[in-house]
Amino acid sequence: MPLSNGIYYACSHSGPTGLPPLIFIHGAGSDHLCWPAQLRRLRGWTVLAVDLPGHGRSEGAAVQSVEGYAASLLAFLDGLQLYQVVLVGHSMGGAVAQHLARCCPERVAGLALLSCGSNLKGANDLAELLCNPVTRAGGLHKLEDLLFARGAEAALVNRTMQSLRAARPGVIFADWLACAHFESSGWLGQISVPTWVAVGAQDRLTPLGASIYLTNQIPHAQLRVVERAGHMLMLEQPQKTAEGLIAWLEGLNLGLAQT
Repeated sequence: MPLSNGIYYACSHSGPTGLPPLIFIHGAGSDHLCWPAQLRRLRGWTVLAVDLPGHGRSEGAAVQSVEGYAASLLAFLDGLQLYQVVLVGHSMGGAVAQHLARCCPERVAGLALLSCGSNLKGANDLAELLCNPVTRAGGLHKLEDLLFARGAEAALVNRTMQSLRAARPGVIFADWLACAHFESSGWLGQISVPTWVAVGAQDRLTPLGASIYLTNQIPHAQLRVVERAGHMLMLEQPQKTAEGLIAWLEGLNLGLAQT
């Protein structure tokens, strides 16, 4: 089982070895399996999909801050001697990616933010519901309603919710606390790396306006709206999400032509 500094990662190799690898960072209460095969095995790229500390197969405990997760991820990259990467973050993972892109721009060749915003304040009410044993069931029901577009495949919804319910004790609390305290609006303009922002047209947790704000505030950012998708756009529309990400990546000047 591959681990670096206690962090588990699933790795797929495809394409030129001289290109920076893609580091996929999941959202709150999730793990690397939130990324479907179309993305974890993205054509033409080396992909490492991580489990953040305390999640999935990783060691340690969940962290109660985005900055803490970013520090763990940086140690993970150091352990593998990966000194320049493209960060691909979903929701809370996008917050972690923003922080790294701001603090360590020399390590980040590109930044892809899916279902993200400059803050995740929508997590506040949910955190209180999910972390109270009395209201947890109601909180999960509300979360299910917020994660997916109307008419999403029932089997997909059920699998995702089962994964969230199976999260280790304390993980949900730590993650939603990290989300509730994240705020990047004061420094988005300092992000200097090429950025791709993707959002589901029916995202009710981090709605379109949040992605438009990111795109307007981050220099050189591009926006992609994925139709018939909600907050879990990469699961709801994996092919469209993968195609959009590949198109953006191929437009970057990363030193090698794509094959």
